[in-house]
Amino acid sequence: MSAAALRRATKESVSGLPRAFWWLWASTLVNRLGAFVATYTALYLTLERGYSASYAGLVAALHGLGGVVSSLGAGVMADRLGRRPTLLIAQVSTALSVALLGFMEHPAAIAAVACLVGMTSNASRPAVQAMMADIVRPEDRVRAFALNYWAINLGFAISSAAAGLVAEYSYLAGFLGEAALTLLCAVLVFVKLPESRPERDTAARRSDEPETGLGTVLRDGRYMGVVGLSFLISLVFMQGSVGLPVAMGMDGWSPSDYGFVIAVNGVLIVALQIPVTRLIEHRDPQRLLVVSALLAGYGFGLTAFAGSLGVYALTVCVWTLAEIVNSPTQMGLVVRLSPVHGRGRYQGVYTMSWSVAALIAPLMAGYVIDHFGAAWLWGSCAVIGTVAALGYWLLMRALPPASPTSQASEGPSPDSAVPAAAEPSEKPEKTGA
Repeated sequence: MSAAALRRATKESVSGLPRAFWWLWASTLVNRLGAFVATYTALYLTLERGYSASYAGLVAALHGLGGVVSSLGAGVMADRLGRRPTLLIAQVSTALSVALLGFMEHPAAIAAVACLVGMTSNASRPAVQAMMADIVRPEDRVRAFALNYWAINLGFAISSAAAGLVAEYSYLAGFLGEAALTLLCAVLVFVKLPESRPERDTAARRSDEPETGLGTVLRDGRYMGVVGLSFLISLVFMQGSVGLPVAMGMDGWSPSDYGFVIAVNGVLIVALQIPVTRLIEHRDPQRLLVVSALLAGYGFGLTAFAGSLGVYALTVCVWTLAEIVNSPTQMGLVVRLSPVHGRGRYQGVYTMSWSVAALIAPLMAGYVIDHFGAAWLWGSCAVIGTVAALGYWLLMRALPPASPTSQASEGPSPDSAVPAAAEPSEKPEKTGA
């Protein structure tokens, strides 16, 4: 590809998105530049504190439990209070709890504060995802979610390598650095992001439009199927931050070695997310999700054969490609199946699938590694990926096609910072909605 063609492709990938999206994108980037706790807690507990893999798994599971508790509540808050207040509360609370975790020494205190960190850090996700759906036109959402995921991994690529070096010097500095950057993210949200929640016009409200509550979401059969499959694929992806560092540490690799290997994940996403998204943006989501699930499962499965940093990095390349395809495709599907005035609740339930995976994945990794060895963990990932692929294939056979005309009528003008409230003209087929 020539330089001119590359510039044209880049311009097409980032053009047409509203200004508010880019401030949200910037806040995501700042937040991920400080991502230390989620990546290095396992190494901190096993290498610095001398705890077992099972205890490290328990702490990570409590972190996930906190996310499970907050996901549903944060989704309701995003619909009732608004996206912006929910983001501010979540980010300030996260900064304070992360800083506190760095000073905890007693095992029970570490576990309790880790649960609090999980609760506060996950509370922002439903609001971010709902706000992004609010401010971006339907036809641009896959691209917008891909760009946001690109920001997450640009920050992750930088922070992983830097945090590995910080960990060699002082784990406490890593905790405090994440707290500072999370506070900066909260300031950015407060100063630059307006509220985007669509408001109902009670005088013109359609009489046949039901209220959206958590019960509505839970009775939505197809949507809950997507949530269940998200849980399975998340269970696999989580092993990159819980199973992989523990297994590498037990094999004698240092934190900086793990930092190098996992940074490959972020670097590849930064390099490939935008061009790959251009290729997949209008392709069949069923096929994309099936292929990504298989790549994720067998990418981690190949880790059983890794004996050098090069081979570890190669396996990361395989499951990273799965992430690049899965994330924007699945997020586009989630928004497509969510009613406009219930996006916070729907996103909260979707976020809960990742939180439950964050609860179970560390327990799974710690138990399997301690009792059977890491090879069994990687084999289990291959099996789970295969099951998820079959699930996506079955679930999406009857998914009605999206109508480009109706999609276009839902979204705001790309030049507007915040869209006017609008009812979606497309009505995906749902049960209980």
